[in-house]
Amino acid sequence: DEVYCPPETAVLLGSYAVQAKFGDYNKEIHKSGYLNSERLLPQRVLEQHKLSRDQWEERIEVWHTEHRGMLKEDAMLEYLKIAQDLEMYGINYFEIKNKKGSDLWLGVDALGLNIYEHNDKLTPKIGFPWSEIRNISFNDKKFVIKPIDKKAPDFVFYAPRLRINKRILQLCMGNHELYMRRRKPDTIEVQQMKAQAKEEEQMIREKEELMIRLREYEEQTKRAEKELSEQIRKAKELEEERRSAQVEAERLEAERLSALRAKEELERQSAAQMKSQEQLATELAEYTA
Repeated sequence: DEVYCPPETAVLLGSYAVQAKFGDYNKEIHKSGYLNSERLLPQRVLEQHKLSRDQWEERIEVWHTEHRGMLKEDAMLEYLKIAQDLEMYGINYFEIKNKKGSDLWLGVDALGLNIYEHNDKLTPKIGFPWSEIRNISFNDKKFVIKPIDKKAPDFVFYAPRLRINKRILQLCMGNHELYMRRRKPDTIEVQQMKAQAKEEEQMIREKEELMIRLREYEEQTKRAEKELSEQIRKAKELEEERRSAQVEAERLEAERLSALRAKEELERQSAAQMKSQEQLATELAEYTA
């Protein structure tokens, strides 16, 4: 929170941090809310803009999906590249006074020493890159910066306590040593170690991707088996319905044939009865005559 960072940059930094920690975004694994427990944005950014935490996390998630295929080491390097470009990144500030007693800030960082007005920590008033500093010394509360250019005047300032001067000197020595190291190319051994680490990271990532695909295949197989089982069940139900319908059709056909035979029998009996009546009528007529 002490380093000024624009909101867009803060979101991008957060997405690189997520890529380094979680790897590639996968919607099957990274469900909604998977960033809830992560502290990814400065509190100042959250307070200054009218967005909910979920909305901020959605923006980070969008960038996370864009980083697919990026190794953990590369994500960390991208994070550092952006962070190092922030105006206040890596600067340790100390309250000091100049010879006139004016309150100032001394900033110590990886590039050198900077002097700031007391009301502005972003814009240095005077800068001393490490490559232009010949010597730094202090005596009690007095601190002296000697430039390499002997014609340039020494810069003298005062710290309120001796302990702070000691800390300033330690930071100067440490940052200057790092500055000198960065100017030297990596040794063959270091280059080999970096290459090996990158290969191992790639192998781990490929293994994780294979495991994810394997889980997806297993889930697809289970779904297919479930669907097949459901189709078999439905087929059995349809077969049972077909058989029931066939039995019912046979029963109805038997009843129809039985009714037809009964009708024919009734017709035959009716015809026989009519014939008998006709014979009786004839016989009666003959008898009467």
